[in-house]
Amino acid sequence: MSIPPDTKQSRRAFLATGAVFLATPALAQTQSATYATPFENSTEVERDPTESTRRNVSSFRALDWRPYFDNTVNGAILVDIDSRALHFWSEDRSIYKLYPTSVPVTDDLTRRGSTSVVRKVENPSWAPTPAMKVRNPEWPDFVGPGPDNPLGTRALYLSWTYYRIHGTHDTRKIGRRSSNGCIGLYNEHIEELYELAKVGTQVLLI
Repeated sequence: MSIPPDTKQSRRAFLATGAVFLATPALAQTQSATYATPFENSTEVERDPTESTRRNVSSFRALDWRPYFDNTVNGAILVDIDSRALHFWSEDRSIYKLYPTSVPVTDDLTRRGSTSVVRKVENPSWAPTPAMKVRNPEWPDFVGPGPDNPLGTRALYLSWTYYRIHGTHDTRKIGRRSSNGCIGLYNEHIEELYELAKVGTQVLLI
């Protein structure tokens, strides 16, 4: 199916901003999310990953699950914001994975504490919030799965509204303070984690 010229133009303008790959949560909302419409299934996309950022690999190291979880029922994911690393343990602890991540630019943009995976989406879609459309009317109303999508190839939705662990097509983000709230992984890593994690997997951000 052909894409109308105005849609193509909007998408080119959207990509030209250089900021399409970064996700922001609604910080004040803590209730479980619903996903009935594209705008409810949306994230803010504001920051440019080429802004001055700093990689942190010195503390990228394996951890034991026991200081952080009482058990590993349904598996456990630990996101260490300072180390910019995500740790995964399977329920029987036979599988342990350690992945580099992107993390929020500033502490006030992130949320720390316990949550869980409530939804898994393969090849997620993305839509801007109404506030973003006011600021950036040239952006498309909806981006389907594919290389233009800021959520990459997989997304794990958390019980906190608009918070996700997701992939990214912009590999510059990984290992950096480059997101506005969500945790980003290389697409190959989120695809592996997607297969390992379950709805109900425990998640702790520290």
